[in-house]
Amino acid sequence: MIRVLLVDDQRLVRVGLRMLCESDPEVEVVGEAEDGGEGVRLAAALLPDVILMDLRMPGLDGIAATRRITAARPASKVVVLTTFDDDDHLYPALSAGAFGFLAKDCPPADLLAALRRAVAGDPPFSQAVLGRLVEQAVRSRAGREPVRELPELSPREREVLGMIGAGLSNKEIAERLHLGVSTVKTYVSGLMRKTGEQNRVRLAVLAAQDLA
Repeated sequence: MIRVLLVDDQRLVRVGLRMLCESDPEVEVVGEAEDGGEGVRLAAALLPDVILMDLRMPGLDGIAATRRITAARPASKVVVLTTFDDDDHLYPALSAGAFGFLAKDCPPADLLAALRRAVAGDPPFSQAVLGRLVEQAVRSRAGREPVRELPELSPREREVLGMIGAGLSNKEIAERLHLGVSTVKTYVSGLMRKTGEQNRVRLAVLAAQDLA
């Protein structure tokens, strides 16, 4: 069972999210908070697996709440769910420790899939958001760092890396390559070890540079 905490100042949004989450028999909404301060308190009391976090709220905002929650309980994955998916909100949220970032207009199925990705340790990002992250990272490296040569990778590892760059989840990669999800996780871990990159976004940046 995936235990979810909803943090959003709009009651109608919380009602809609609860209905969506509880349409999945493997998801349980354990609490709701209408501001960041209440979200921090409930996260400590309820120990959710995933926290769906709005950013703009009265009092303690979502970025500050995310920072406090991730500092106190790293096991709880904060996934930002917001109308404001611009860079002014994206990068501060990630710096605060957000594990994923979704726009509120994402398809309902994508949101439910994001909960599963988060608990599996696979950061969920809207496709447009991941694209901007990769583009910005590649731009920021240009002229400052020489383009890195990839270590020697097998054809299958290059396939997996390219699919990470395209924003596919472990499950989606497994389906396309006709592999088990655990096998894909092994490939991803191996890519991180070989390249020295610590997360999926950095692997996506390497994939973009390799294809440039």
